[in-house]
Amino acid sequence: MDLDTGDPVVGERARPIQTIVWYPAARGGKPVIYQDYLDTIATEDDFTRTVGEVKRRTDTLVNDNAGTRREAVLRDISSPMRAVRDARAEAGKYPVVIYAPSYSSDPTENADLCEYLASHGYIVLSSPSMGAHTRAMTIDHEGVEGQAADISYLIAYAASLPQADISKVAAMGWSWGGLANVVAAAKDARIKALVSLDGSIRYFPRFVDGGKEALRYVTPARVAVPMLFVGARPGTVEALNSAKTSTEYSFLNQMTYSDVYVLSMMPMKHADFSSFHLRMATDEEYRDHERDYTRAEVQLAHSWVARYTRAFLDAYLKKDAGGLAFINNTPTANKAPPHMIAVDVRRSKGEPAPTRENFVARLATEGFDRAIPLYDHFAAQPGAFTLDANQIEAWGEALYAMDKMEQSREVFRLGTHLYPDKVFLQADLGELEAKSGQTETAVETYRRVLELDPNNADAAKYLKEHAAVVSTP
Repeated sequence: MDLDTGDPVVGERARPIQTIVWYPAARGGKPVIYQDYLDTIATEDDFTRTVGEVKRRTDTLVNDNAGTRREAVLRDISSPMRAVRDARAEAGKYPVVIYAPSYSSDPTENADLCEYLASHGYIVLSSPSMGAHTRAMTIDHEGVEGQAADISYLIAYAASLPQADISKVAAMGWSWGGLANVVAAAKDARIKALVSLDGSIRYFPRFVDGGKEALRYVTPARVAVPMLFVGARPGTVEALNSAKTSTEYSFLNQMTYSDVYVLSMMPMKHADFSSFHLRMATDEEYRDHERDYTRAEVQLAHSWVARYTRAFLDAYLKKDAGGLAFINNTPTANKAPPHMIAVDVRRSKGEPAPTRENFVARLATEGFDRAIPLYDHFAAQPGAFTLDANQIEAWGEALYAMDKMEQSREVFRLGTHLYPDKVFLQADLGELEAKSGQTETAVETYRRVLELDPNNADAAKYLKEHAAVVSTP
């Protein structure tokens, strides 16, 4: 059923994923114009619209947004861009950037920024910000997780591109997309860096603050990758209070396992992080009494956002020393205009985040017999590291299936340490101890099994067969 009209759905029922790709290309060819990007908006959720339908929709979009600047906007959208449609790709491998648009917005909302990054050696992919079941995004778990899943889909799609270096992936987003990319990073280990353009990780903390509405798996420990957060001009305490903006929790402040760069762009408001908005904004907006900056000054600030984004990605995806130096310089040293940018740099605390992946990596290095003390160390770190009893059983069984009996036994030993009253973990441990020749400890473990479950036939049988065994004091 169509969720807008209530009519039965006719034809294609799959959720469409319109994908825009920018990539490093050889010079030559006819440049696209900005209207080419606007034309893609008409086919985001229906790939069958005719040329005439696309034109009508684009004309309406321009007329609705241009206002008194219609003539200037028409000139602007007819101007050539950096990109060339279907250009010949440059040889080589390039890092991948996934761009996540703002709430319900279009993949080309920041076409200028995406083109800029592609011109400096990045493959950039973007798709619309859509709800799980409707074209409109929804402000709930289903909505943000849907966009996060789209980000992961685009990473998988990028892997099919011969130019893409899929070992170097960043997720970048504006507004709602700057929350969806963090959610994606919590689940997708392929994401190695994050760029948030005044992202909703700041404005919708309830999704990540550990409270009743939070996505429990989205924690700073699970998002232990470098982040560049570029925000609008900070509001006063009075303005935040008037807008009922929560300041009780900051995800950025909790990212102690990551290098985090927080930039504040003094000329910019939230909408200014979209190049579509900058092109369409009315003159009246810049005469607003709350606006202290001209259109030109805001556009210049947006160009500096692009420069910092590129430097950050160069530093953390390309391991470029020049990019790292730039991102760590003061704005003055980088020759930014005075009073435009404020920078706050937070360094990683220098130890692995307490996650399952890092826990297993430490065990592989130090030995699985260190499982209990290492777990206690990880659990003591900020980040609420836990493994529940079912996770431990599944882990131990997976190791056993791979014929890694000693590792499996130590995982079950960890399980009985954490959950001494879970009879299935005690039984699993007893079985592994018995099979690895640790008869005395197996007897003690099976005795514990019978304490918890007097009817356990396997434990009773083992103890009967090994009744003469005396456990070590």
